[in-house]
Amino acid sequence: MPVSSSYGRQVSMTNASYPKLPINRNSLREFRDTDSHKTDPLEILDHVKIVNTFESPISTIRGVLSESKENDLSYKKEELKKVEHRLKLIFIEFYQKLRHLKHFSYMNLSAFSKILKKYEKITSRKAARSYLKMVDNSYLGSSEEVTSLLNRVETTFIKHFSQSNRREGMKILRPKHKREKHRITFISGFFSGCSIALLVAVILLRDDRKLIDKDEGNSYLDKIVPLYSFYAYIVLHMLLYAANIYFWKHYKINYAFIFGFKQGTELSYREVFLLSNGLAMLVLAALLMHLHMNSRAEVYGTRIDYVPLGLIMVLLFITFCPFNIIYRSSRWFLIRCVFRCICAPLYKVTLPDFFLADQLTSQVEAIRSLEYYICYYTWIKSSHGHDTCQSHNVYNIFYFILAIIPYWFRFFQCVRRLFEEKDQAQAYNGLRYFLTILAVVIKTAYVLRKSLTWEVLVILSSLITTLFNTYWDIVVDWGLLRRKSKNKFLRDKLILHHKSVYFTAMVLDVLLRFAWLQLVLRFNVHSLRGSTVSSIFACLEVIRRGMWNFFRLENEHLNNVGKYRAFKSVPLPFAYHDEDDHKEE
Repeated sequence: MPVSSSYGRQVSMTNASYPKLPINRNSLREFRDTDSHKTDPLEILDHVKIVNTFESPISTIRGVLSESKENDLSYKKEELKKVEHRLKLIFIEFYQKLRHLKHFSYMNLSAFSKILKKYEKITSRKAARSYLKMVDNSYLGSSEEVTSLLNRVETTFIKHFSQSNRREGMKILRPKHKREKHRITFISGFFSGCSIALLVAVILLRDDRKLIDKDEGNSYLDKIVPLYSFYAYIVLHMLLYAANIYFWKHYKINYAFIFGFKQGTELSYREVFLLSNGLAMLVLAALLMHLHMNSRAEVYGTRIDYVPLGLIMVLLFITFCPFNIIYRSSRWFLIRCVFRCICAPLYKVTLPDFFLADQLTSQVEAIRSLEYYICYYTWIKSSHGHDTCQSHNVYNIFYFILAIIPYWFRFFQCVRRLFEEKDQAQAYNGLRYFLTILAVVIKTAYVLRKSLTWEVLVILSSLITTLFNTYWDIVVDWGLLRRKSKNKFLRDKLILHHKSVYFTAMVLDVLLRFAWLQLVLRFNVHSLRGSTVSSIFACLEVIRRGMWNFFRLENEHLNNVGKYRAFKSVPLPFAYHDEDDHKEE
């Protein structure tokens, strides 16, 4: 079926080479026969073209290199598949809105009935029947338009999107709500109890061996702490995310919709708590085994060194496991978001992408721990512990690079949004991350080569960046400190009833933002040596990010500050072009 448009595009669509579109010629003819207009509906195709939003890396590169967007003179099979997928989403969203509208009508009729029953009970007057008759005869009670539309949407969706399989179609249109399972609560409680017991055992074993009071013990702890602190950052972040989900749900912040989770697949706080406790139990068991085997090194030999390596292999296997176990849909959603962050700015920036990139900026020490794994199993292990990672130039170079990678992701995401949305705020946001990159580079140089010059540069760069970032956190991301707000120094719309929580969060954000001062103040604690101090302050940054997450999503839920979709709407995959409109202009 050749289709020509006023844009000069010629497409030959056949069943053999292109996917079936939801609306075909027969459907249009049926609609034409029932419609009062005499014009041929097929003429609308002369005014339609596919909207190209440059959502993939290839489309982005082509859009940048091509001189005109009209150079592409044919619709590709992939484009039509995307159109079909988006139309499918539109039908689903439209169906859900119709269901909400029908439920709204039913609730109002039920409310009228209950009010009148209460009225009869109090006044002892029989007025309910006459009033309910008026309500039933009203448009709200007698109209069947919503029901008719629901039936038409069901018929169309089942016919064109589920191969006439009603059961499969209705599963998509009416997904079942996720049911909480008691075994998840029981298992997470069991894992948390085991984790606490293992943590106590690790502390007692360490004190029993008196590792802190020996030079060899200090060296040993400096080597294994970075290996296991990587998991500590992840577990802490997961626990805070579980807490965020709990409070988002408690205060009715629609986090599942804002993040774009598919209904029925989003993880609840119980499930995230289960995963974090399971990982903590696994890590603490491995650490306890490591300490025990080290105390009997003459028996176990070199097998001790492979305990952390085996642990990270298990974690990677669980993350990339293709089987439908351990919340596969959530794991793949996370992997896709990580991939889109890595490929920034080739992908269109969505809220989960930038939100994940912000989480990565608080996990710089965890990313560096992965580099330490490579160093430990190449240089340190081969030199039998007589070498250090800082003595290798390659390690120091990547120590710089890995620290700036998360900020680089966010910088490119801001650049992408700046060119797409023409929003000047994205330029300032990109500048903020660029200054943060410079501050991180200077801070890393100071850690590797301490001197008075680097110390002065650290103080100046970190002070400027911290003030900029703190202002952005509180004023832009959280929307607080508004002068003309009805809530003094806050914002007009608030979810939390206790306003003191917002002021406490602002103070904590400022204090935790200045955690970099530990570099120049040089805290010396007898029981905290080596990399333990930096690990503690890295955990404080993770805690700050967890607090930031709640208020950032609250502001997005109330005010749509990120200019993402704040209402249930899916953009059409077509743009309509009318020649008469251009003539009038």
